[in-house]
Parts: sequence; structure tokens; C-alpha cells
Amino acid sequence: MSEKEHPRLILHNFLSPAECKELEFIHKSCSTIGYRPNVFSTTLSHLIATNSPHLIIPFVSIRERLKEKIEETFGCEFELFIEFTGLISWCRGASIGWHSDDNRSYLKQRDFAAVCYLNSYGKDFKGGLFRFQSGEPATVAPSAGDVIMYTADDRNIHSVDEVTDGERLTLALWFSRDSSHDEDAKLLSRLSQCTSHGVCLPLPASTNMYWFCPHQDVSNQNIGFDICVARLHLLGFDVHSLQGEDHSMDGSEQLLGPLQLAKGRELLIQKFANILHALQVVQFYHWKASELKTSNVENDTLEEVKAMSHSQLETIYTLKSVFLPDENLVTTIFGYSCSDEDRKDSLDLTAISPVIPSWEEYTSKLLKELLSSLPQWKTYQTIHKVESD
Repeated sequence: MSEKEHPRLILHNFLSPAECKELEFIHKSCSTIGYRPNVFSTTLSHLIATNSPHLIIPFVSIRERLKEKIEETFGCEFELFIEFTGLISWCRGASIGWHSDDNRSYLKQRDFAAVCYLNSYGKDFKGGLFRFQSGEPATVAPSAGDVIMYTADDRNIHSVDEVTDGERLTLALWFSRDSSHDEDAKLLSRLSQCTSHGVCLPLPASTNMYWFCPHQDVSNQNIGFDICVARLHLLGFDVHSLQGEDHSMDGSEQLLGPLQLAKGRELLIQKFANILHALQVVQFYHWKASELKTSNVENDTLEEVKAMSHSQLETIYTLKSVFLPDENLVTTIFGYSCSDEDRKDSLDLTAISPVIPSWEEYTSKLLKELLSSLPQWKTYQTIHKVESD
């Protein structure tokens, strides 16, 4: 614990590498445009709204542990409510100047903050150092698994240096003594309609929530890119819409319906419900690649891929011109390292189909836990870890 004038605490390895990687998977398969230039965010309410409520489960025990540690550290046991939980990534050009976390009238309810780092300075991104205006430590170099906790008032004025390369990933939580700002109550109200069983297929939000523009002018479709298409592109995959022949359809709707994935001149026969469905499966593959060895299914998966026709190639090029008009801008914003290039080349189109059952099993397991926890959550009006029988 730092001196009383600047109450703060840094804990190393608070999150495990597995927790960091799972949250990274969620963010990279669900995020939207954030609240600042070159920032992307994933909120718990957004996961519910896009039919992915099961993805709240990996946050549950982390939120509990952070709340308990904040209350213990700052001597306010049983006084706090979680006001906000969100995954936030800062890409090239993102920064924020000196401020306290309660520096707006609509933020005065915030008493404490916790920022968990999901990847590491120097390895995964450059720039993005966290700095305090006064007190020690003055500078924090983010390292995966570490968390920094501090009061949200002017005793802990801080800034974040501009990110110069890569994507700086964080889990941010704010805590309040004001029960009217309890995030759990709001989330439970939204979760009360959750009755699905089996596999949840994600449903994209409004397309402008995924449109990145360097000048934050989402109405300008000629400058920028769709971040879902961009994240697939970074992993080496293109999108082939099965609605491409419907010329009456608005361009933005092409990603909301059935589509396929392609790589090079090959097309995966497997169909996906929409762009988010495809993105979640591919990011799951990226996350679990080392565990999901598919060498034993090579012969079975050859028939899952076919060479593309000229018209199919044209559909892909047309979609790219709409949703990814400037590929260089994508690599400029998200950054690109040699290891990224190696991963991109190692992700095989023929391995996607065998991955789908593993993704469905993961989704079903989380959904089952969510549905079994909901009765207790509603009873106590808190989102907490419920021990299985």
C-alpha cells in the first residue's frame, strides 16, 4: 500500500495467464468502438445485448476477488458495489492526459478503480505506460496479470502515454458506495430474459458500433474499416457473404446473415450465421490453437474446403472494398509483429470445421453455468460464483 496521501496498491500476477488469455479471446471476438479515439471496448451489457450472455461467466470470480481486495485494502468491507466492468484495449495513437476517475459530474459516484493488465509492455505493445502525477510508484509498466488499485479522486491523478504500436489490453472496474449505481442490478434485469439452452449464436449490434474511423466520423464509410472483418483479416481470413448476389441489400447488411470464410483462393464450405459467429470461432481457434491439434483429421477435412470460382472471388473483393478499404490502416492501428505473422500463417482454413464442436462445447458449458447460477443471482441481486452441487 502506498502512502496515505496517494492511496494505491499494485499486485503482481493477480490474474493467471489462462484468465488473461480467456478475456483477450472475449474482447477480440466481441469488442466495439470505444469511448476515446483508437480505443475499443467490451462491456458486460453489450455481451448480453449481442446474445453472448454466457461470456459473463469468466468475469464472475475475477470481479469478486477484485472487490474483496479493494475493500480489504482501503478498509471498506461490505460497503462497495461494482459500478462498471469492461474490457478496454488501447491501440496505436490512443492516450489520455492527466485526470482523476471521478472528474465529471456523471462520474462522482466512483470511489475506487482497479485496472488489470492482460498483456505486457514491450512484448505486446509499445508506449502506453501508466503514470501517476504524484506519489510512488510514479510509473507503471503494464505486465500481464498485474493489477493496480487506487482511489478515484484527485489523490490519484494519472495519465496513459500514447500507444505507439500493438494493442494494450486491460480489464477495468470501478467501485462505488452508492447502491443506485450497482452494475449487478442492471445486468440482472437484462439477464432475466435469458432462457436459451444449448449453443448461443451471437447476434451483431448496429454496424456503426463496429466501424472504426481514424477521425471518429462513423458516417464516413470511405475512411476506416469494420473491426470484425479487420480482426479476421489479421489472422489471415477473408469473408464471403452468401447474400452477395442480392444487389438490393444494403452493404452493411452483408455481414448480418450467412457467410463463409476464405483464405487465399480456398473457401471453407462450412457456413456461419453472421460475422460475429465466424469471428468467435476463429478467435477461439487462435486462443486454443496449441491445444486443438488437428493433424489426425487432415484427411477428413479436405472435403470441407474447395477452390473458389471467379464470382466468389469477386464477392470477396467487393466486400473488402466496402469493409476493409485500407488494409494498411488496419495494421497501423492494431500493430503487427513477426509473431503475429507467424500465427497468421499457422492458422489453417481446414482446421476451422473441427474447431467448431470445441467452441460449441465451451459455449454450452458457460451457458449451463449461467442458467444454473441465475436463480441465486436473482435471489441475492448480486452476480457471484455459485458452487455447483
